Amino acid sequence: MSTKVAIIASNGGLFDAYKVFNIATAAAATDSEVAIFFTFEGLNLIHKQGYRQLPLPAGKENFIEGFKKANVPSIPELVHMAQDMGVKIIACQMTMDVMNMKKEDFIEGIEVGGAVTFLDFAKDANVTLTF
Repeated sequence: MSTKVAIIASNGGLFDAYKVFNIATAAAATDSEVAIFFTFEGLNLIHKQGYRQLPLPAGKENFIEGFKKANVPSIPELVHMAQDMGVKIIACQMTMDVMNMKKEDFIEGIEVGGAVTFLDFAKDANVTLTF
């Protein structure tokens, strides 16, 4: 039986992005089937411009240098890595409608769907996480 990992990304800062994509790529590297549902501020993590300039919590600017010294990939690199590893990226249709956003506002290769789309994947997931 293959492991399924279902992740909900509802926050949109830099630390949130690292949490989401670190877990997703780690799971995919172990041959797990992974899907991430991006909703509300989490949509920033896959927005064409937004994911290149995600906010840091106040007073945490020193982490930028730490990420560089530790050779941690950038968020755009992690996103592409996740996609290359087969991670399913689902943007929440309802949130997109509320925020007047279109699929074209986001990175290539995403799926747009509602909660039912994610729940269909998550219903038999072995691991479910929310960030």
